[in-house]
Parts: sequence; C-alpha cells; structure tokens
Amino acid sequence: MKRPPQKTNHPRPALILFNKPYQVLCQFTDTDGRKTLADYIPISSVYAAGRLDYDSEGLVALTNSGPLTHIISNPSHKLPKTYLVQVEGTPSEPALEKLRKGVLLNDGITKPAKVELIGENPAIWPRVPPIRYRKNIPAIWLKLTITEGRNRQVRRMCASVGHPALRLVRVKIGPLALDELLPGQWKEAPLATIQSLLAGRK
Repeated sequence: MKRPPQKTNHPRPALILFNKPYQVLCQFTDTDGRKTLADYIPISSVYAAGRLDYDSEGLVALTNSGPLTHIISNPSHKLPKTYLVQVEGTPSEPALEKLRKGVLLNDGITKPAKVELIGENPAIWPRVPPIRYRKNIPAIWLKLTITEGRNRQVRRMCASVGHPALRLVRVKIGPLALDELLPGQWKEAPLATIQSLLAGRK
C-alpha cells in the first residue's frame, strides 16, 4: 500500500522594500550597539539581498527566498542599481564621460554606467545629520546607474574622477523602487513583482 505524499510547508516568497536611514547597519545584529535592520523590520524570517553601506541611504530589499536573493544580489543577473549621489564640486562633461565609459579602480575597470547631472536640489528628504555646508564648494547631485556590485563602488568611481561622494542614496534595484517610502519605512512588494522577478531567473 502506497503512502500518501507528505505535505511540506514551503513559506510563500516574501519581498520587503525598506528605506534604510543613514548610519544603520544592513544586518539584524551588531555587537557594538549600532542601529540595525532589527530596529525597523519586525519580521525575523527575511534577510537583506545584497548590502548597502552603513553611511549610505535608501533602498534595501529583504526576502526569505534563496532564488530571489540570488536574482537581486548576484551581478550575473545584471539588475541595474540606481543611485542619487551628492558629490563635491561640479563634474565636467569629461568627468561624466569617464564614468559612462568605465573608470579604473584598484580591482579593475568598471562597466559603463549611466550618469546624469541633476543639479543642487533634487526632491529628496534631508539627511540627519546634514551634510556639512561649504560656502565656496558646490555640492552637485548625480543620478548614476550601475550593473555591478563591488564594495563601495559608486563612492570609489566618483572619487576616481575627482568628485568625492558626500551623500549616497539608492533609489532603485531593477524594477524595485523606493517610491513614497521615507527613511525607516518599509512595505511588502506585490506578488506580481515577485513572480516577475522569479520568471526572469536564469
């Protein structure tokens, strides 16, 4: 007599979109008492898919799904990541063109990036604490999109063309966007978004 198939509980894939504030660790624990994801996300079964530096802000995706983590964080899927970057000084067109073509870092040449000069006042929340104001040096914003995930890559790219990043905010990862989320806020991505990401898996 055949036994009936045993039921197994496979949790439904969850995908959380979180606007990480400045100086919050992109993990749930810290031995030094710094703020972590646990201070904002009351869900114990999800983990960050990829990292965002302690001193950077913006979109972090968290999931309980291994396949989703791979799709979002692995460079092989080439999900574009878009950042608003406040840099020191006003980049010239040759400097912007270097970023577009790829710049030489200590771990190799970066892949071409999309770069757009925004100006001084994009529609974005004020940082707490604010960037130190310097009267004689403008702080210009760029919109920069990359398809790689090297350590502190955007900051290193901007520094390599002579315009260090003062503030960095990630606003998009592929089809995932911050939209109306303010710092510290989070929401669940729609099921259709999850299904679309999984359908495009290699």
